[in-house]
Amino acid sequence: METKVYQKNNTLSLFKLFSASLKDIYASRFLSRQLAERDIKAQYRQSYLGIFWAFFTPLATALVWIVLNNSGTVRLTDTGMPYPLFAFSGTLIWSIVTESIKSPMQSTNGARSILTKINFPKEALIVSGIYKLLFNTSIKLLLLLAFVLFYGVGLSWTLLLVPVAVIGAVLVGTTIGLFITPIGLLYTDINKIISFGLQFLMYATPVVYALPKEDGLLKTLMTYNPLTPIILTTRDFVVGTVSDYSFQFLIVIACCVPLLLIGLAIYRLSIPIIVERLSA
Repeated sequence: METKVYQKNNTLSLFKLFSASLKDIYASRFLSRQLAERDIKAQYRQSYLGIFWAFFTPLATALVWIVLNNSGTVRLTDTGMPYPLFAFSGTLIWSIVTESIKSPMQSTNGARSILTKINFPKEALIVSGIYKLLFNTSIKLLLLLAFVLFYGVGLSWTLLLVPVAVIGAVLVGTTIGLFITPIGLLYTDINKIISFGLQFLMYATPVVYALPKEDGLLKTLMTYNPLTPIILTTRDFVVGTVSDYSFQFLIVIACCVPLLLIGLAIYRLSIPIIVERLSA
């Protein structure tokens, strides 16, 4: 694999940055896989509960809302499916989105020790983070399938579209994460702000309750929230229906493709500055 030396170049065009990023992603594909395998093994090596932690957060969040709903503490509108399945599928899909947003920053931040010492395609860190994310996601989807069977929803051909929808969710999250990462590497407060902001954003997205039928502020926020079609479309595919938000889902994905390329260009362009600051 050819080693790239990152240098500042103010004359680089956006197209050249796109091209160079994609070329380095391909050139570092084996390095990306090795980094992902190393991190996955390290993640579960000294853990008694092992892969359970991959779906602990969405399961715990869903359980809280199931208890609140069943106890009458919180009154939720009809979801069109057993509420435990609705809540768990929503929180699971949401966890995939949030982990995708955090992945670029976490993967790059975890490599701080080698960023200033070794020249290598930094895009490998982004791709390795996606590999880890897809590994954990595959485990979550198996548990989600068990929920579908347990609640008697039945298997449908739309389940074949779930992986496609999940990849779309990863694409959206990664795109957002790429724009946040350069700032987050320089200022540690950004990570805490993002975590807090995502908790708030979850309640403006139909994760644990359905889209309101009556007009109001909450319905407006959810309607114009670009993450709403991601959650609704993926969940509808899980339970065997074609979502009314499929078209909006495709629009969000289509908008994310050019934004992803811009995010990669910004990431590539900012690396020399960040490495310089870290080594100072």
